[in-house]
Amino acid sequence: MTRERRGRPERPDRPVRRDAQRSPRPGGASARNPGTRSSSRRTSPVGDPATRRPRGSGSPAAVPDAVEAPGRSWYRRPTVTGLIGVVVVVGLGLVAWFTPLLSVRSTDVAGATTIPEEQIRQVLAVPQGQPLLRVDTGSAAQRVAAIPKVASARVQRMYPSTIRVTVTERLPVVFVDTPDGTHLLDAEAVDYEIAPPPPGVPRLVTETPGWGDPCTEAALDVLESMPPQLRGQVGQVAAESISDISVTLLDGRVVVWGGTEKSERKAAVTLPLLTQPGQTYDVSSPDLPTVR
Repeated sequence: MTRERRGRPERPDRPVRRDAQRSPRPGGASARNPGTRSSSRRTSPVGDPATRRPRGSGSPAAVPDAVEAPGRSWYRRPTVTGLIGVVVVVGLGLVAWFTPLLSVRSTDVAGATTIPEEQIRQVLAVPQGQPLLRVDTGSAAQRVAAIPKVASARVQRMYPSTIRVTVTERLPVVFVDTPDGTHLLDAEAVDYEIAPPPPGVPRLVTETPGWGDPCTEAALDVLESMPPQLRGQVGQVAAESISDISVTLLDGRVVVWGGTEKSERKAAVTLPLLTQPGQTYDVSSPDLPTVR
């Protein structure tokens, strides 16, 4: 007769696991290891040879260790490479600065036609054997440009052992007669030399000829506006003021120019006007030129 307790059903003496209700197969994993669930067995993928259990072996195949990539050599690391580069650059700089390997052995002068090259080298004052990096090219160019006949100068280092000086000489545009001789002026009205004027250079007549004089600058502007066929006939340009400029040709005829305005138009009118007989050609008003 079954004995029951009132109020609640009778519990078994110990719990029964649900998995225990299954009968393990003889020789299976559960029989060998009762505490391991049969459902917890892992099967290796069929296609994975690294984890597949070889036939006839009771233990899994050993998985080979991962092959580690070899590290970079110490001299190929970025920090070391950068440090080596800095050391090399500094070393080359020290060699170029202190040793005679990259020193001055020759001086090349270009652009000088009337200035003696020896004069330029003396003013340049760069000694032989001085390292090129220690040559102050800016100061050397200023010394050369101080020569009156030099309009501009440039000094360059030409490795491994040459200093090159390139000069631009002043060209005479007009000359001025003074008690101490004939002065040559360039296109910027710079009085740079006392010498006989070259052929084809006209005389300038103003009250105060020279650089910074408005009348001198106006006269030079008139000459610059003339075409070569007209300018080659000019023997003298006179400027009483910036608005009263006249040009005397080599044959003695006079062209009254006036001011610097409309100079190109005046030059175009003067050429055909000179084909007419006369002594004075007034083109100060280019639209109404006159011949006397």
